[in-house]
Amino acid sequence: MTTQALTAPVRPESLQQIPVVPISSVGFAKDMAGDPLTTVTRYCQEHGELVRAPAFGKFLVFSRHPDHMRDVLVRGTPRFYGKDTRGYGMMRKVVGLGLVTSEGDFWKRQRRIANPAFHRKRIEGWADMMTTATEDRLASWAGTIASGDPIDIQAEMMALTLRIVGETLLSVDVTGEAAEVGEAVGVVLGQVGYRTRTPWSMPEWVPTPRNLRFKRALETLDRVVLGIIEERRASGDGDDLLGMLMGMQDEETGERMTDLQLRDEAMTMFLAGHETTATNLTWTLYAISQHPEVERRLRAELDEVLGGRTPTVMDLGKLEYLDRVLKESLRLYPPVPMVARNALEDTELAGYHVPKDAYLILSTWSAHRHPDFWENPEAFDPDRFLPERIESVPRHAFMPFSLGQRKCIGDRFATMEAKLLLAMMVQGVRMALKDNHPIEFDANVTLRSKHGMPMVLRTP
Repeated sequence: MTTQALTAPVRPESLQQIPVVPISSVGFAKDMAGDPLTTVTRYCQEHGELVRAPAFGKFLVFSRHPDHMRDVLVRGTPRFYGKDTRGYGMMRKVVGLGLVTSEGDFWKRQRRIANPAFHRKRIEGWADMMTTATEDRLASWAGTIASGDPIDIQAEMMALTLRIVGETLLSVDVTGEAAEVGEAVGVVLGQVGYRTRTPWSMPEWVPTPRNLRFKRALETLDRVVLGIIEERRASGDGDDLLGMLMGMQDEETGERMTDLQLRDEAMTMFLAGHETTATNLTWTLYAISQHPEVERRLRAELDEVLGGRTPTVMDLGKLEYLDRVLKESLRLYPPVPMVARNALEDTELAGYHVPKDAYLILSTWSAHRHPDFWENPEAFDPDRFLPERIESVPRHAFMPFSLGQRKCIGDRFATMEAKLLLAMMVQGVRMALKDNHPIEFDANVTLRSKHGMPMVLRTP
């Protein structure tokens, strides 16, 4: 049963009750604090595709099934499901009411204003900035290559994509602040994840070391972003996203963004615009380093199409294997591994009763590894995205940028950026993971590597 009944009054007595995981609230909280990714998968494997977990009195529902995600994110939003959840509440403390966290008519207006900044032609115009930044980053690795010492590719990708988002969307060079900003982003995302999964955490006003680190990190990000806005107000220059947001009027209302709205949108783009792409590239480079045949085929394609030169937008359509490699990385390592929603009223999902105010946690991580949709789901196999193989997989089973009207506005930007950067890095260096380095997932909003990603670099 699907959600075709969404338009009809819900009669709970005619619906199934969601099965409950037989565990205490404390046991559940420990599971989620320890390993949320495999916890959701295990609960669904053992108790059903839609399961309820005891969560200190909250009606908390988990799903790993792509059909449920389609029904919630595409068919059910925004009438039946919203973003008034613990996690989004924490994110609002960081990005305010930006595009990721706002809802309703306010979100619609902000989206209309921002849409032109992400037009395909405008995005393609930023390709040269992206490749120039990557050339500079590759050149900076010369000493590391010569010494043979490992370098943290996760930190390097964060710094590179931070420069790109600064130059393309905000027309500023934040390279000198990359380390400070990168550390601050890690702290705020860690705090969001921690407080979302840990109901017994101390109130934010208590001056614990964790709370104080979060406060300082948020002050750092505010200082950088508000400084960018203040400089732009003074100069009036910049044909970029920030300039468009400052100058654009809503077609329906004639309103412009306030300084607070500009701060929230700039902070959203500043974080989302570099964090998710850096995460995607980090895991892609890791996967390539672990699969020599994938690296060999990727290098052969790059040699044939590019012959060692810098890629352009016109080359990307010819890099078919590179495209499949990136998609397979997004499948196995989705940058945002979980999505949350709250039920705005009593509704029905797959024949089950979902009461008003229930929280739904949708695991993109688990959906991308669901054996009903993906053959040999744990394997890194880029050729699963060949046309003749992927046609049998429902489109909604692959959702690295979410689904429906709340799908990421920057998906084209991120895709083009990842392709250009990956092509240049694979051409420019070979990477090998440091011997015996532990790989552990850190799922705090985005999917980072908990212990970094130290790689030994050498010439191709």
